[in-house]
Formats: sequence, structure tokens, C-alpha cells
Amino acid sequence: MASFPVLVSRPGDRGEVLAAAIEAGGYRVARLTAMQLEPLAETPLMRSTWLDIDHFAKVIVISPFAAECLANALDRYWPQLPLGIAYYAVGAATAGVLHERLGVRVHLPPAQAGEDTSEALLQLASLHCVEQQRVLLVAGEGGRTLIADTLAARGARVTRLAVYRRGLQAPSLPMQQRLISGEYRALVVSSGEILKHLARWCGEAAFHQPLIVSSSRLATLAGKLGFYAPVVASGATPTALATAVADACDPEDADVDQDDLEKG
Repeated sequence: MASFPVLVSRPGDRGEVLAAAIEAGGYRVARLTAMQLEPLAETPLMRSTWLDIDHFAKVIVISPFAAECLANALDRYWPQLPLGIAYYAVGAATAGVLHERLGVRVHLPPAQAGEDTSEALLQLASLHCVEQQRVLLVAGEGGRTLIADTLAARGARVTRLAVYRRGLQAPSLPMQQRLISGEYRALVVSSGEILKHLARWCGEAAFHQPLIVSSSRLATLAGKLGFYAPVVASGATPTALATAVADACDPEDADVDQDDLEKG
């Protein structure tokens, strides 16, 4: 078991950062590619929204990739960042991109909520008093509508702008075999869409292997899908997920030999 890798399903550059954090704890890591993120071509609606972004009181960004798309658009259309906008992010990684790219202060879910989720973000007092305020929600195609629906019910004038698409894909044949046989140390998932997708490939042994998720909502979903005992990390950051991997696995048995790392 100690020779098996930890499978990381997070796509893109964020997946590389997460893999590095887990490897730093002494664990072999294999990337499990199940989703690709792709920016959408700019539409007239996107262009008009970017040009009028200073008319919004609040901008809520759902993911780090959405934050990158937003920053790229503002770079094109606003040589100087418009003032007076309050920025919100569901998680710390998204806030980090906004701060690094735009230099803005970002509102996050309250610490007492215990996790970075849409539900937690909606607990903020400043998102309760939104009557007639224009709110821009920057996200990917599809996904949950909780934030938009809740703010609209609170009286906000919400514009939801999809700036990228998520493309699910079948795992590689070696990864399919690992999911069927359960031949991995732990599986790390921070997306409900990816979790539901991967569950289709899992054999009975995999449902009994450690599954690391980033929120209690995902843990509930995992239970419904048949995963035996998901481990809930303290958040979706690489540090939080890597710590949860260490908690779920015996660190004394961690295999640091990288020579036969599964490439997937």
C-alpha cells in the first residue's frame, strides 16, 4: 500500500501546486486528469459587461480560473482599475489570484463558518443587504446557482457571466485500472462535478480507500455515491488538502521514491 500513489484530480496549474504540497509530505503523487478548463470566446455580452463593470456594486468570483479570466478582461479594457467595487471570493485560492492580479481587497467566507463554500460566503452581512444592488457573478458554465438565486431572492440585480467551460474526460487506461482495483493511497477531490464523474469508474475496493474532500457538502455527496468514509479537509487550499492526506495515511509508511511514479 505504501508504494501506491496519492491521486490528485484537481485540473490545471492548481493541481500541480496541490501535487507538490502532497509530495512535500513524503507521498508519491499521480495526476488523475478528468477535467480540462478552457476560457470561452468573448461574446458581445461579455464585452459589454467588462466595459460596464464599474456599474456593479459587487463582483463575486467563484474559482481561481474565473479570477484569471476576469483579470485578463480587466487588463484589456481598464488601464486603471475602476473604483468602488467590492470583490468577493468563495475561497482563499480565488482571493489570492484576485489580489495578485488586481491588487484588490477581497471578502472571504467568515472564519467561523469553518470552510470555504458558497453557503459560507452567503453568511457575510454585506451580502444580506443587497436590495437593488447590481451584482456580477463570474463563474464557469453550468455549476451551482445557489449564490445567484439567493442574492436575487434578497433583492439584488444579479448578472451571472460564464467565462470558461469545464470539459470532463475519461481517465487514462492506467488510471481507470487504479480506480477499479483501488490501487492508490488516497484520492483527492475538490469538485462535486469531478467526484460524480470519477465515481462511475470506481470499483468496490476504491469506495473503501481514503477519499479527501474539501468541504462537508462534498463529503455528503461522497456518501451518497457510495464512498465509505470521506475525510474532510479544513478547506480547499493545497496546505489543507495535503494535511488531510497526511491525517488519512500513515506518514511512517510514506514512500518518497519517485522513480516509478505513475504517469497516468
